[in-house]
Amino acid sequence: MGLALLAIIWLITFVSTYFFIAQTWWLPAGMSAAAPAIDRQFTNTFVSMGIVFVLAQCALGYVVWKYRDRGQASEKVDYSHGNLKLELVWTTLTAVLFIGLNLMGSTIWAAERFAPAESGAVPVEVTGMQFAWYFRYPGLDGKFGATNPKLIDPSSGNEAAIGLDTNDPASKDDVVTGTMYLPVNRQVDLTLRAIDVIHSFFVPSMRFKQDAVPGLAIHMHFTPTQVGDYEIACAELCGLGHYKMHGMLKVVSQEDFDKWLATREAEKQ
Repeated sequence: MGLALLAIIWLITFVSTYFFIAQTWWLPAGMSAAAPAIDRQFTNTFVSMGIVFVLAQCALGYVVWKYRDRGQASEKVDYSHGNLKLELVWTTLTAVLFIGLNLMGSTIWAAERFAPAESGAVPVEVTGMQFAWYFRYPGLDGKFGATNPKLIDPSSGNEAAIGLDTNDPASKDDVVTGTMYLPVNRQVDLTLRAIDVIHSFFVPSMRFKQDAVPGLAIHMHFTPTQVGDYEIACAELCGLGHYKMHGMLKVVSQEDFDKWLATREAEKQ
């Protein structure tokens, strides 16, 4: 039985490791300026943790086999109440590994969150609610109009869904859509909001994921680098309809983006 368990443990270990090495199930191609650095950090993390995983599982299989039931005990059992030196060693190594990975990834993580968006970035407000995403553009005046929770009514259109106060002059040219449009190779300055519960704005191809929290306006930015259509998902369990909370990001040329925005603003006249 011990040999069979060893074979099963090692088989599961090496088969699962193969799928990671072969990248059988993996993220789609990265289409943002930060994607290469994020992918490198992903690789570093998977390699580091993969080595620890394989060694631990190999050791587990060996121990299961070595200390298998052999019937009558052939030697006196030695009981151990712990080894302080061994515990200090593995605790230190674990701390070095996790702190090291954190420091390696902190620069690219902070660059999209703490550093201000560059001048000329496209401002977009993202609002999550059960179970949809809404995207707002400030229009020609460059200012977002006021919103009011008391005005929220998803059944009355996109603007009412986010509670846009149409009496505010700054809101007159705001464009609210259910599909996100962005110009390629231009940074987008995001403001993330949530109406009801915590949602998570996740665009796998942009390697971008950030929680949207009720009561907070969270600022982040990223730069799309390839024209195309990309899926937007909610990566936070937000209710029974969580599975259907998805949207679409359309990255287009600057010319097509300007035409689209001008058309949407003209429709408001």
